Parts: sequence; C-alpha cells; structure tokens
Amino acid sequence: MIKRLAHLCFKTDQLEKMIRFYRDILGLPVKFTLGDKDGFDFGYYFDCGGRTFLELFDQQGAARQWGGEVVPMKTPGNAFYQHFCLEIEGIDAFRDRLSAKGVAVTEITVGMDGSKQCWIKDPDGNSIELMEYTSASLQIQGT
Repeated sequence: MIKRLAHLCFKTDQLEKMIRFYRDILGLPVKFTLGDKDGFDFGYYFDCGGRTFLELFDQQGAARQWGGEVVPMKTPGNAFYQHFCLEIEGIDAFRDRLSAKGVAVTEITVGMDGSKQCWIKDPDGNSIELMEYTSASLQIQGT
C-alpha cells in the first residue's frame, strides 16, 4: 500500500549553492547527510515535514560512490530530475503484486540509509523508487 510521497531527488553540479538555497533561504533543515569513505558529504536529506524529504546529490560524488556517468547538467531553469520515491508499507507483497502485473521491478535491497528499496519505471521511463523505512532508516533516526 502506498502511504505518501517519500522524497524527490535531484543531482547537481553546484552543491554548495543548492544547500544554501534549500537550507538557508527556504529554511529546510538538513535531516542527515550521506558521505563517502573520504568523508565528503555528497548527499543531503532536507526535512520537508513529516517523513517527506528533498534528496540532493552532488553528481560527481554520487558517480564515485555508486558508479554511473557524469553528464553535462541541463540549462538553468530545467532541473536535473533523478527520481521520485513512494513510501511503501509491506514492500515485499507490493513488489510481488507489481511483478505479477508484468511490471519490471528490481530486487529489494537495503540502501546506505538503512531503508528497504526496489525500483520501477513509468511508461515514459521515469525512475520511481519504492521504499519501506526500517528501524535502522536514517529518515526515522537521523544522525
């Protein structure tokens, strides 16, 4: 069962400007960060109320952590959409129902944030993360 929109995720090449905008101008507190083995915080979770977040990743840091291509960012005014996430209750059964309906869905894994997740795409190819928080989820605990 879908409970709510969990987060929106954007990649950026101007991490410090984006942090200042969302934290200092809009007033969204940073709930937690994700860092690499060298101590570089490349991911920021901004608290949007309840259990809804804006997720912001430095494009190069994310590529170093998880692989993938570093690509030129789009022109100003066109955000670099990465994915959106739906908070799920009962992710195992939900994944099974989607699969039974012919939806291509990844295996369930546990992310760096301690949450269970799997992925699908909509008909236009937009990535959708399906996430179930666990007792270890940083979204619940913070750091």
